[in-house]
Amino acid sequence: MNWLLESSSWAPKLASDHVVLQLHEWGHRERDRRATDLTELLVRMAAADGGRQVSVQLADQGQQALIVALSHRPVRPVVDGGALLELAGLGAASCGMDTAEDGRRVWAVLDL
Repeated sequence: MNWLLESSSWAPKLASDHVVLQLHEWGHRERDRRATDLTELLVRMAAADGGRQVSVQLADQGQQALIVALSHRPVRPVVDGGALLELAGLGAASCGMDTAEDGRRVWAVLDL
């Protein structure tokens, strides 16, 4: 699944609502708080790049979900160890970020 959202102050909450609802539709209800917290942080990180839009992508496989936020604004590669530590502290099994021509991607894998 994916959603294209306006990069705004309400985007993190809207994105997390979409993610949790979709996880419920897929039969995953055990990690709502972690999914919400991770999604909101990922979207805030992507929105901080200053683009007009943020994309959120969600996939599940086995007992894991991948949540990705894309800024749609190419930025210089920045390794923000603090943000990655925060994602890990929110329950991400793994996380990371990279940049490409289409913008910066930040992602987290959540054990379901």
